[in-house]
Amino acid sequence: MADEQSIGDYIIHRLLEKGVGHVFGVPGDYVLGFFKKMSESPIRVINTNDEQGAGFAVDAYARVKGLGVACVTYGVGGLKVVNTTAQAYAEKSPVLIISGAPGMQERQQHPMLHHKVHTYEDQIKIFERLTVASAALTDPERAFGEVDRVLSAVLAYKRPGYLELPRDMVNVVPSNCELHTPAEPVMFWDQGALREALAESLALINRSSRPVIIAGVDVSRYGLQDPVLALATGAGIPIASTILGKSAIDENNPLNMGIYAGAIGDERVRDYVESSDCIILIGVFLTDLELGGYTAHLETRNMMHISGTEVRIGYHSYRCPGFELLKSLERAQLRRHDEARFPRAEKHEPLDWRSLPNEKITAQRVFRIINSFLDENMVLIADVGDSLLGCTEVEIPGPNRFISPAYYASLGFAVPASIGVKTAFPDLRPLVIVGDGSFQMTGMEVSSAARYNMNPIIVVLNNHGYGTERPMLDGPFNDVAVWNYSLIPGIIGTGRGFVIRTEEEFGKALIDAGNYEGLSLLEVLLDPHDISRELQRLTASLGKNVK
Repeated sequence: MADEQSIGDYIIHRLLEKGVGHVFGVPGDYVLGFFKKMSESPIRVINTNDEQGAGFAVDAYARVKGLGVACVTYGVGGLKVVNTTAQAYAEKSPVLIISGAPGMQERQQHPMLHHKVHTYEDQIKIFERLTVASAALTDPERAFGEVDRVLSAVLAYKRPGYLELPRDMVNVVPSNCELHTPAEPVMFWDQGALREALAESLALINRSSRPVIIAGVDVSRYGLQDPVLALATGAGIPIASTILGKSAIDENNPLNMGIYAGAIGDERVRDYVESSDCIILIGVFLTDLELGGYTAHLETRNMMHISGTEVRIGYHSYRCPGFELLKSLERAQLRRHDEARFPRAEKHEPLDWRSLPNEKITAQRVFRIINSFLDENMVLIADVGDSLLGCTEVEIPGPNRFISPAYYASLGFAVPASIGVKTAFPDLRPLVIVGDGSFQMTGMEVSSAARYNMNPIIVVLNNHGYGTERPMLDGPFNDVAVWNYSLIPGIIGTGRGFVIRTEEEFGKALIDAGNYEGLSLLEVLLDPHDISRELQRLTASLGKNVK
């Protein structure tokens, strides 16, 4: 019974009900009691080397699983996951942060306990700005209801929540708890607005000559693949994806055109989208990176922007549940359009990397060779910079098999993200693309992967610095320390390392890593100024605001 549970037990009970099987984190004295409870429950605790690693790992776990939880201590732990929580908020990842805190009694007795910054309320005030719901569980009688309120908001809005658990509250059993377990926050919609939005949407689609759907990240977050494909198939409408929404729709689908990202992406896709008289954006974030450094040229009067809480059609705005509109469109009578008129995604033939055995490896060819290597049992995880942009033309074999922080763009995401993905789906193998600068931030988490017998294939693009920044404004500040990345498996006592200078070496190393059951780290030596053409296009645009 709920009224016989302690606050700590109730949190664990509700997480298990929501399907959470793992919690990522780093213990500390203010949260040790709760860690002990978790270790005695069916939940498996995944320790990382650092709280930021836990934050990135749980972000990736939440993206593929639907809900992820990280647990840290107060102050030094909680403030380390501020950045990762900000990314989860920006990119709509349903993460719950649980932070320990000083006990209520000891706060009164000791005004300056360790890990405190200014006041005991500082940390929750910070997280209030980065989450859809937060609560300090300081009142036992309201604690259960607060837990449910925060969890419900995280699941409804696909954004982070925060619970602060004083250590002397973990084992408290409320005497008269206020249970509050809504399935989701109550939302009231104007049904008239929904009807008018549907009528205007139908008129725009049916009179258009070359409509196009652009699928964004919310297609994945809210599980909208089926209604999007039903709309596209029923009306003969091609689909492009944003970078953040890459692989939300299976890229092998015949209606798939590829990535639309302004000047960064395929020129044929760009021409088709920008000349369309009906651009249906579904769950798209109109960010600078999504729009190719604002090189996109989309006519507002031709746009239909569908989100969870609003529909915008041309210059009209309707406050209504956009994803309900999407389902109504799926069932509506729509004119079928000519599918033969749009460009299909370019299919790259398998690359013969053996034909030129001494050919120096380049950034562009790295991604062509990876394209030949990926299979449906892999998840491609890209860090920021060329690691991300070079992947835009890689064909992902299967839906939701590509993960990257393509909007918030925090360096250091990919290596710990592989831990989150592998934890969520042990049968899938993460293939990580990460620059040397990013790796030096969070690469220590390879030892966490090794600790839990995980086997990511990690490709480190070693161009001796920050390759995204060099084209915009170069200087010694873009250099990073020289590491022998291929020797890291020897340091952590497991795995295999490879040094790659040629195309043939890279192809052979990928095959060897794929056949090897353990962790592999492939160090690809690149010229400091060698970047993909996609990154060249982006930095040319972004650099105008730097110099």
